[in-house]
Amino acid sequence: MMKPKLTIEKLKAEAKQFCLSESKILNKDLFGVTDGKAVGTYVEHKFQQQLATKYEVEIGSSAIGIDLPSADILTDIKVTSIKQPQSSCPFKDAKQKIFGLGYSLLVFVYDKKDDPTTETTVLDFVSCAFISQERTADYTTTFRLREMITDGANEEDIVAYLMDKNIPADEITLKRLAQQILKTKPQQGYLTISNALQWRLQYQRIVDLSKKVSGISKLV
Repeated sequence: MMKPKLTIEKLKAEAKQFCLSESKILNKDLFGVTDGKAVGTYVEHKFQQQLATKYEVEIGSSAIGIDLPSADILTDIKVTSIKQPQSSCPFKDAKQKIFGLGYSLLVFVYDKKDDPTTETTVLDFVSCAFISQERTADYTTTFRLREMITDGANEEDIVAYLMDKNIPADEITLKRLAQQILKTKPQQGYLTISNALQWRLQYQRIVDLSKKVSGISKLV
């Protein structure tokens, strides 16, 4: 029997279902595990297996970077603790902070509860969101740039702002970036992206989001 092809809508439905069923499991494998990376890898692999058994889906390797790399899905899975909902992602270029990462994110946020009496763990998924790629830029940077464009900022103003914000790029790149920003007004992003050798992505705004935003689906 041919498996159906995974779509974004099915991916969202599976993520929601996964959170609900996982939150009920008494898990022996994760008891006492304090390494967030280990918990993240466990959840990612388990979810990917769930997808692979039901659907025709391309699963990427962590070495390549994107978990679901097919052109029609192009989504990276992020798993993080509610104590500090953040993760890192590869830095490609400074544009990502303004025009988005170039792919969508599926973010699982868990609260891990160990029970010493049964030596089991419950991963309670307190938030799960699908963030389509047009919303993956930095919130404050895009907010301010959008404001500046509305207020009639010119290329020099934008370059000055980008320099002020330590956008990691040389002056020629910043000039090019400013021209692109003036030509194509950036969409409002919803991540907090801090500059480092890798981008650090923070998701508290997504966790707290209560209003409806097109391009962001709160699944849990």
